[in-house]
Amino acid sequence: MDAVDRKILDILQQDATLPVAELAERVGVSAAPCWRRVKKLEASGVIRGRVALVDRRKVNVPTTVFVAVKAPRHAADWSEAFRRIVADFPEIVEAWRLTGEIDYLLRIVVPDIEAYDAVYQRLIAKLEFSNLSSSIAMEEMKYTTAVPTLYVA
Repeated sequence: MDAVDRKILDILQQDATLPVAELAERVGVSAAPCWRRVKKLEASGVIRGRVALVDRRKVNVPTTVFVAVKAPRHAADWSEAFRRIVADFPEIVEAWRLTGEIDYLLRIVVPDIEAYDAVYQRLIAKLEFSNLSSSIAMEEMKYTTAVPTLYVA
């Protein structure tokens, strides 16, 4: 991957709907080689997909809740059950397994705290937890789906 590929990635992370001709012009190559580079990035899995970024406030899920999860035990069966449950909750938009005091961190988006409580009740009905600790986001200070390309070799 070279500087042109990194530039393609940076631009597509901001707007994946750009026509190839405009993308090519912005990165300084002609359209055909640019298209081949994009296809190569897709084929190699560097570009995993192209999506529409939806404004969560405009679709009535303005409330973000971070939930720190402590597992009751570290066992494969519990972890697999947790993975399946997390996958079944559309409100859980991110789930991370962590090191340290907290085992998992969830990011949940909902219309309001009442809706979060319903999610919480559904969650605890499906699986045993050692502890769930919720933090309500007060302000979104930075949000991006773009990953930095400056470390690409």
